Amino acid sequence: MAPGTRLATHRQLAAQEGLALVTASRIYAELETMGLVSGEAGRGTFVRDTSLTAGHGIDQHPVGLEMVDLNFNNPSLPEQTDLLRDAMRQLASAGDLSALLRYQPHGGRPHERAIMARHLESRGVQVSRDNVLIVNGAQHGLTVCAMALLKPGDVIAVDALTYPGFKVLAEVLHLELLPIPVTPEGPDLATLRMLCTHRRVRAVYAMPTLHNPLGWVIDEARRKELVAIARSHDLILIEDAAYAFLACSPPPPLQALAPERTLYVSGLSKNVATGLRVGLVVAPSHWMAAIERSIRATTWNTPSVMTALVCGWIEDGTVARFEQNKRLDAAERQKIASSLLSDIPFLSHPASYFLWVPLGEDVRAEQIVSDLLRENIAVSNAEPYSTSKHVPHALRLALGSVEMETLHSSLQTVGDVIRRYTY
Repeated sequence: MAPGTRLATHRQLAAQEGLALVTASRIYAELETMGLVSGEAGRGTFVRDTSLTAGHGIDQHPVGLEMVDLNFNNPSLPEQTDLLRDAMRQLASAGDLSALLRYQPHGGRPHERAIMARHLESRGVQVSRDNVLIVNGAQHGLTVCAMALLKPGDVIAVDALTYPGFKVLAEVLHLELLPIPVTPEGPDLATLRMLCTHRRVRAVYAMPTLHNPLGWVIDEARRKELVAIARSHDLILIEDAAYAFLACSPPPPLQALAPERTLYVSGLSKNVATGLRVGLVVAPSHWMAAIERSIRATTWNTPSVMTALVCGWIEDGTVARFEQNKRLDAAERQKIASSLLSDIPFLSHPASYFLWVPLGEDVRAEQIVSDLLRENIAVSNAEPYSTSKHVPHALRLALGSVEMETLHSSLQTVGDVIRRYTY
């Protein structure tokens, strides 16, 4: 049967094949366990496309050099390679190069933590170096925070659509994710408040400034309401700011509103380069020692050569230039998407590197993903981002990993395939 084929109902199968209803139901349950079909409440059971890679490209890159990857964001600027060469030459001629070959303090060298603290001032984070820890990218930052402060079985409230990396982390650490419904303005805080009265919620994972994948920037009033809920129920706030640099003049971060209970996590993968696995965690003093122990347990310290290179770029203004240029680059890519998909509703931020494309109830995302793979274009459906039992039919398009010309032609094809099913 072709992918997307709707199967007979359990009762129809039982009648056609002379089976007991319980046997027909067991057959469908086993097919779903094997990954061959997917059941959807109120709609039926459908044949899955088994040619798709696990996670539809989120867990692994598509195979083949000709594949256009609209799964992952790897925003890159033409001058980055030459700047890296220059930075490595300068580092090689630095004074005490041998110091970089030795063990470092778990949270980073004090002068580099001070550089990171100054860098954060542009994000509205006013913090001492004593509350900054250097980590191996934002994902490592999320990991050490969770290892330090959460335990298996803890309940973490998250948006019903959220960053897949946090889902993976929760699975590994045996944390229970409690989905919060999403609205165009941000998470449904009334539902969060109700959930906190019925469940023992330990923490909230949030992306208030440029949410991945929905692109929202939560206004200050909602941020203060979230902080009030956190204080009322003694919740840890985990603030993921990986894409926050793309938003101009956003409201104050959660860390500024509730420094006593917020873990602010960011990195330099998106604003500089994904290969630079350097990130940072801002934490209140009473959690610092526990997080440092987690850094020691996972990696001892960040790669000192990489950290020195990044701190040099922060000090000489290179990172600030990268951020400005990438805001312009992302805005240009959003304009291309808006012009080519003007008749297709989608959610985004005008300076973000991704789009969220909700599909109609009668449109199956798997069919569109499969059709685009045949056109050598890899996109993701909603499954890797969904934390609820109901996975919406939607696409997430990453705009930051291909040349402008390729992006233009690829989005034209994406639009044509979507229209084939919706019009």
